[in-house]
Amino acid sequence: MAAPDLIWKNGRFGQTSRTDTWWLEPLMVFLGLSAAVVYITWAAFQGEHYTYGPYLSPFYSPELFGDSEHAWFGPRPDWLPWPAFLAYSPAFLILWGPGLFRFTCYYYRGAYYKAFWADPPACGVSEPRSSYRGEQVLPLILHNVHRYVFYIALLFIVVLTIDVWKGMWFPNPQTGGLDFGLGLGTLFLALNTSLLAGYTFGCHCSRHLCGGGYDRISEHPLRSKLYRLVSWLNANHKKFAWASLGAVIFADLYIRLCSMGIWSDWRIF
Repeated sequence: MAAPDLIWKNGRFGQTSRTDTWWLEPLMVFLGLSAAVVYITWAAFQGEHYTYGPYLSPFYSPELFGDSEHAWFGPRPDWLPWPAFLAYSPAFLILWGPGLFRFTCYYYRGAYYKAFWADPPACGVSEPRSSYRGEQVLPLILHNVHRYVFYIALLFIVVLTIDVWKGMWFPNPQTGGLDFGLGLGTLFLALNTSLLAGYTFGCHCSRHLCGGGYDRISEHPLRSKLYRLVSWLNANHKKFAWASLGAVIFADLYIRLCSMGIWSDWRIF
């Protein structure tokens, strides 16, 4: 019995013996990531409508320099260089962190290699090149910064968690103070932070931190429990990657539409 063709070499692009809808997943990834990049880029360039009451869009958090009450260091100082042709947006100062973490993520690499570069478009499908260079040379060797960007991503989880807490304190126009409460926007911020945490801690770097330095992790009960938790997150890394991407976009959209007066935030109590 002849062995099936598992790898096509020097064939025409897309040549394969597969009869399933192998093209569907890379197509959905292409459409999903393209839509996400377009929206995030558009939202970052706006520089406005990113706050509403106690809510701060995760695309702008932390707001280092800005005009809202959420800014850590007040308005943009004169010493901060900024191109004259580009309107200032606080998002540009911080989005590189989570963006670089996702761009170098192992799951997203495999996803956009297939969907955008067709390298290859799917297993057992011919690609539009005859040689393989891997990630040992520029520019793909830069993906190795993922293990370091992971620690930056952890800082963003802390900041976003603080934003959820701040999102529970609403201005009281009568007393001039703040009242503890819960709004629909608070829940969206909490959901976004939870999914981002699941995505971040599902990274292989978390598994290394929890158990990578031990020969027998079972001898360390706490580490063993953490390792099992992050292993479960790692097994569901793909799900958390997409769910967290959708949640962060919707959180920004919700705050933006509330700020523009299109939507009204529902106060639960």
